[in-house]
Amino acid sequence: MQATKALSNNLSAIAQSDAVLLSASEHKIDSADIDDSAIQVVETLATAGYEVFLVGGCVRDLLLKRQPKDFDVATNATPEQINQLFRRSRIIGRRFRIVHVRFKREIIEVSTFRRAVDKEDISLAHSRKDLSGKVSAQSSKGVMLRDNAYGSLNEDVFRRDFTVNALYYDPLSGTLIDHVKGMQDLDAGVLRIIGNAEQRYREDPGRMLRAVRFSAKLGFELDNDSSQAIHHTAELIGEVSPARLFDELSKMFLSGNAEKIWELLVHYNLASLLFPSVSDDHSMIIESMRSTDTRISAEKPVTPGFIYGVLLWSALQRRTQSHSANMSVPQARETAAAEVIAEQQPNISIPKRFTQFIRDVWRLQPKLEKRQSRQIERTLGDRRFRAAYDFLLMRCSAGELPSELADWWTRIQEVDSDERAQMIRDQQTRGNKNPKRKKKKPSRPQP
Repeated sequence: MQATKALSNNLSAIAQSDAVLLSASEHKIDSADIDDSAIQVVETLATAGYEVFLVGGCVRDLLLKRQPKDFDVATNATPEQINQLFRRSRIIGRRFRIVHVRFKREIIEVSTFRRAVDKEDISLAHSRKDLSGKVSAQSSKGVMLRDNAYGSLNEDVFRRDFTVNALYYDPLSGTLIDHVKGMQDLDAGVLRIIGNAEQRYREDPGRMLRAVRFSAKLGFELDNDSSQAIHHTAELIGEVSPARLFDELSKMFLSGNAEKIWELLVHYNLASLLFPSVSDDHSMIIESMRSTDTRISAEKPVTPGFIYGVLLWSALQRRTQSHSANMSVPQARETAAAEVIAEQQPNISIPKRFTQFIRDVWRLQPKLEKRQSRQIERTLGDRRFRAAYDFLLMRCSAGELPSELADWWTRIQEVDSDERAQMIRDQQTRGNKNPKRKKKKPSRPQP
């Protein structure tokens, strides 16, 4: 009964459109792969008389036979109407208001159908002080500031970003709806932005990062228009808030596709805009991205702080060398660290917990390089030693330091206490082979 009602509601929304409808036997989505909580949200909204679909990455992944990380729902119900139907839900967002429906530790995201913004919306937006939930507004450069103009399913599809993310699925009837030839692009392995690519990037420059992320994640090629438009609009990436950029990039670098993502960021000149201080030598960065992908594949812990520490490392070295002419090397290094991190913040706002992690890892590098016998035990016991050791491995792999240094620190962690003590004594002996000669005090002249 519920499935029949849902089908009636949803098909009424597309009866007059040019959309292609595919049955379960044609698209072959396995309903067993759909989360029970998502089904419950769809059933509740459909029973209340609303049009409702699964949409976005979850539908794409179901078609690709991948397990979706989360399930998004789209409906013609407003956020307030959605909120009334679910006891454990709350409205979030400002640029575009959505509803989070909570099931224990799981969250199903429910959004209201949007429509394209017209001149009247923009004019009205600029004339109002309170825009929440009513209209959209753009900056002087065309960047969308708020996007709460609600519409129908037929309008909503053209507000989605890529064709492969604009497939709507009714899990109650098994019907898949394709307005934009998304199935063709999915089969061809093509990532294509919906509408005028340059205009869509100008509306939300963050879409350029999404294009890079999905291209790397799916192994899809950007179509020519979507690709060329990034070259034309790359500088608009500075219009994205530094806090959002940190979140977006952290998600990208920790996706398991960091190496490919970095290559694409460099290709589209986004890397130099996001990280102005990065040098032309990316060997250590690429090694770090590759290592991060390997750790994620092995389900080992990773942190954004490590990657940002690598990205800013060359700038730290240059700045340290510059300051060393006027101050001690330790002081120069501390001053340089503070400056390099501070100068990056206007581009990408790195939270304090990560900047402290970065500085701690940097601080330990000279100790790992020098291997002074009296500091080795203390260095091994430092809470950041393991991260600093991994950082050292990156430097050795990139050819910045001899591999013997990495081998030595690897071995001292593996041997027993007696052999460790011997390694430290050997290091002390090695350090005493060429002791610094004390300067003789000038003798006093004889009276």
